[in-house]
Parts: sequence; C-alpha cells; structure tokens
Amino acid sequence: MQQIGLYLDDFLNLFFPRLCAGCSASLFRNESLICTRCRYHLPRTGYHRWRNNPVEVLFWGRVPVVYGTAGFFFQKKGHFQHMVHAMKYRGMKELGKELGRIMGIDMAGSVFSEVDLLIPVPLHPDKLQKRGYNQSEWIAYGLGEALHKPVWRNILVRAIASETQTRKSRFDRWKNVENIFRIIKPETIQGKHILLVDDVVTTGATLESCAHEILTVPDTKVSVATLAVA
Repeated sequence: MQQIGLYLDDFLNLFFPRLCAGCSASLFRNESLICTRCRYHLPRTGYHRWRNNPVEVLFWGRVPVVYGTAGFFFQKKGHFQHMVHAMKYRGMKELGKELGRIMGIDMAGSVFSEVDLLIPVPLHPDKLQKRGYNQSEWIAYGLGEALHKPVWRNILVRAIASETQTRKSRFDRWKNVENIFRIIKPETIQGKHILLVDDVVTTGATLESCAHEILTVPDTKVSVATLAVA
C-alpha cells in the first residue's frame, strides 16, 4: 500500500507539481514547501545570539523591550522575498509555520527560552476575514512549537482598522497604529514575559504600539521576535 501511495504521489505531481516557495524548483519526495538548497541559503541574522542587535536598538527610548530578534534578512528580489510574499499574499499559511519553526530551532537554548508565552500581532477582524488567516499567528505556531512555548490568541486584539504601513514615513507609521490595540482579560498575562511575534519589522511602530498596550498590565515583560527585518 505504501508503494501504491508513492506511485500516486508521483502521478499527481505530473499535473499538480510541488514547487519550492522560494525558487519554484520541483520538490523531491522528502522535501516540503522549501527545497533543501533554499533552506541552506536562508538569510539568517543570528540576532538571537547578539545583545544590542539592530532589532533591540530599534526600540531604545521608545518602549522597554527585554530581548529582540529577527530570524532572517528581508532581501528584495531574492528567494526569501518570494517566500514571504507567498506566505502573506498567496495563501501559504503553512509556510509561515515552517519558517517560524526553522527560526525557533535556531533560537532554542538562547535567552528567548526565558519567555512564558507567545502572542502574535493581531489583524483587524475585517482584514482577517478578507485574507482568511493571520500570517503572524502561523509564524508564532512554528516558533512556539520549536521553543516549547504556548501561543495565546485573542489576548491582544486590534480594535481599530489601520491603513497599510507601506510607503508611510516613520512618524506616520507610528501615528497610524497609535492606541489601536487592546488587551482582553489582562489578569491572564499579569506577571508574564511575553514574546510578541510579527512577520517583518521595518520601523517597529506596530510592535511598539502592541508592547505599550501589554505593558499596561502589571509585572509584564515584553520581548520581540519577527520572521524578518527589512
């Protein structure tokens, strides 16, 4: 029966080829979503081993972030950009989980093991309904699986729909997301060290707004992890 299943997979692959989300090469039977070559060449930052790295520095004087990291460099017109776009705009939510898991394996045993739980940056319900999923949530699932930490949804919510941050200045990005997040049942996170998870960090305005809202809860601490840094 197993042999029949393998033949069936090969037959289906003739009509519905399994392609790498990065380079579009055909995937081998033991590969999933990303080919071995693209996995090897993922543009890792190594920031989780580096205190005062560029992601942490981004929040200096703005919000007290304990630790900050990004797993990968966002390189325009490269294979990794293709993966991010596939994750965000082509419905490949499972790719977000896989990239989060790869990032989490790299981070295992680092200072990020100190966190208690992961909270993904939320989408507004209207945008969530339109897209069908929150890519930051799927990144958090993979990251949490690798770090053996729970992912808590619906604790932090986006109460106000904001405009897209694309092409906005640093100040306009900050104003666009100021006071748009709310904590539901704040007593559940009191005393917790929370890892905020997002897809790509540029100015950090969205994460800053989230962190400020979380830190209104007594005895909380916030760290930040994004899949990529632009």
